[in-house]
Amino acid sequence: MKVAIFSTKPYDREFIEKANTTAGHEFSFFETSLRPTTVKLAGGHDAVCVFVNDVLSKEVIVSLSEIDVKAIVLRCAGFNNVDIEAACKNGFSVLRVPAYSPHAVAEHAVALIMTLNRKTHKAYNRVREGNFSIERLTGFELAGKTTGVIGTGKIGATFARIMKGFGCRVVAYDLYPDQELAGEGIYYLPLEEVFKQSDILSLHCPLTPDTHHVINKQCMKLMKKGVMLINTSRGQLIDSEAAIKALKKGQLGYLGIDVYEQEENLFFKDLSEVIIQDDKLMRLMTFPNVLITAHQAYFTDNALNQIAQITIQNLSDIENGQVNEKNRVCMDMVK
Repeated sequence: MKVAIFSTKPYDREFIEKANTTAGHEFSFFETSLRPTTVKLAGGHDAVCVFVNDVLSKEVIVSLSEIDVKAIVLRCAGFNNVDIEAACKNGFSVLRVPAYSPHAVAEHAVALIMTLNRKTHKAYNRVREGNFSIERLTGFELAGKTTGVIGTGKIGATFARIMKGFGCRVVAYDLYPDQELAGEGIYYLPLEEVFKQSDILSLHCPLTPDTHHVINKQCMKLMKKGVMLINTSRGQLIDSEAAIKALKKGQLGYLGIDVYEQEENLFFKDLSEVIIQDDKLMRLMTFPNVLITAHQAYFTDNALNQIAQITIQNLSDIENGQVNEKNRVCMDMVK
């Protein structure tokens, strides 16, 4: 199968080519993202392989159909960047990587918590400059604190278990509670109660029309003053403007994000010599209690290997007409 692979970096190519050793697919690697202005690059290919910030709007999907592309394969679990209705109407198979390494993302969420709490990033910079003062580096102990988890799929469940290991009381919200997790002492509560009770709140739900800006001005008013908010899922779960106002008022005590709602023009690029035009992101970066990483939560060798292997298997399954239904994205998933 001939595949146009968009939004690639050298590490993507390394792991994908390694996984393709026996499958024999033919690849064209493009560093640019897929969008209306670049869709013509997919000409002459059977499928496109895309990542989180590629744009598969109705316009792009129709254009892909017109140049005889037959399949869309995502190197990620989320599919909010794909117009699934348009894909289905145009006869596309859409496959994703529903699970690769939940530990990778869950552990990064914990890393954000620990760094914000114990201020290790600030301590590191101080010591590098010969400043050994520990003033204003006071943290808090996680043991005994209440951690809220919104979304208890594989990543959220892994995160919940880690936080319980720290001695936290863990409360959770999910449309479909995990009974095994509940049996381990994680308490499922209504969403408003999770907001009200949490000292730390971590987001692990997918982005859907119902979860868009699930963290907004109204729900932040319900939260404890000084709450720590962590997001390693999708940027648009948080209303950035509301978060900025809550940080200014002290309602949000800490914010750790690995995703940002306008990240597609920023993340995975070196913009160190560029004037960044995103005023909300630049404002967030001025707060001493905000920690931002550039969508690297998934970025472990194990996760990259699994993503590549499942992606290659998805391509082979399409070619052989034996698609794994667990990996297929369909309209029922977005209703």
